[in-house]
Amino acid sequence: MAADTAQSIEHPALKRPKVSDREPLHPGYLRVGEEVPPASSVDIKTVDIVDPEIWRQGKYWELLERLRNEDPIHFTPDSFVGPYWSITRYEDIMAIDTDHKRFSSSWEHGGITLGEPLEDFEMPMFIAMDEPRHSEQRKTVQPAVAPNMLKEYESLIRSRTQGLLDSLPVGEPFDWVDTVSVELTTMMLATLFDYPFERRRDLTRWSDVATNMNNPDICPGGEEQWKQEMMTCLTTFMGLFQERGAMDEKNDLISLLAHGEKTRNMTPMELLGNVILLIVGGNDTTRNSMTGSVYALNKFPSEYEKLKADHSLIPNMVSETIRWQTPLAFMRRTALEDVEMGGKTIHKGDQVAMWYVSGNRDERFWDRPNDYIIDRPNARRHISFGFGIHRCVGNRLAELQLQILWQEIMERFSHIEVLDEPSLTSGAFVKGYTWMPVICHPK
Repeated sequence: MAADTAQSIEHPALKRPKVSDREPLHPGYLRVGEEVPPASSVDIKTVDIVDPEIWRQGKYWELLERLRNEDPIHFTPDSFVGPYWSITRYEDIMAIDTDHKRFSSSWEHGGITLGEPLEDFEMPMFIAMDEPRHSEQRKTVQPAVAPNMLKEYESLIRSRTQGLLDSLPVGEPFDWVDTVSVELTTMMLATLFDYPFERRRDLTRWSDVATNMNNPDICPGGEEQWKQEMMTCLTTFMGLFQERGAMDEKNDLISLLAHGEKTRNMTPMELLGNVILLIVGGNDTTRNSMTGSVYALNKFPSEYEKLKADHSLIPNMVSETIRWQTPLAFMRRTALEDVEMGGKTIHKGDQVAMWYVSGNRDERFWDRPNDYIIDRPNARRHISFGFGIHRCVGNRLAELQLQILWQEIMERFSHIEVLDEPSLTSGAFVKGYTWMPVICHPK
């Protein structure tokens, strides 16, 4: 990354967005801009990894490493999200992710994120359901991302990617996050939902709001604003749901839900829950991997050279990006009974966070886990998509989008240069980027 280049160019794209000052969410949490203490100085017993500043400053890696090494089944008794367990080793995460009889993701038990949902605003969604309801609703939307649909989407994704990349300012700074990552993923979301294309940024907004109720940069009005925007989303999609239900069935997500035997009679809040799940799943994960890939290749320039020399590495590079980035840092489960793990007892009703971001860097499973190695032999064994029955339904589509993006980048640019350290999201669930200035250099 060329900080000297950044300083020598006066350009609006190089202005880092300001972060709103705010009161800490919990006693003991850091204020915005307050320096996260070195991981070595922290009492491991008191670690509460969900403090937003840890994520905004990107200071979680060493804390997670200490948890893996010193307390891999870690209990936090007091936090903004309530008491919870942190599971940080790859094999332990896999054990919980595949044990849906003892660990529930059901919204009735709290769902997939830490903290209790708003009592008067619960949003059931199929990822937050146990069997058999989970598989019944999941099967309803699967045709939208089935292999035959991916073949149909491929030419559309490629033509849109080509058009966007051809429109980029060559040799001039711009924000990669908004210009490329957000735009490409939002165009794909609009297609999946058959949502009015000219209003596609609605989807980006709802995705950002859904996971950021307590973030004043996105929801300055807090819970009240969050509820209002979620209700606008519901009203919009309720109209589409009813409209598609009265038409012949098509392969867009809303039509499939409106005609599905197990989903056509969903409650409005169940519809909202599934829509938000599909928006966040299709938006945040892909857009942050699109940014993460450019960032990683700049941090590891020898890997960029390796890619330039052999474009056939792109599919494996995509898997390595998704491992190295880990766009969703964790998923929650709730214990349905007392469970012994690592000499500790997780009690019935306890919240359990499976830290995918930590499992994807576990030294016990990965060789040189913090390095970005685009020809890593076992890159596809990452757990960023989850594992077992809750594995991400759109994982192949996400991979396809990333592969096409890099195929087309390599046709056009000799190098995409990151000009400054990116700004990071300030939350422990969606792990991503809000701004990253780059310059595209022509071939």
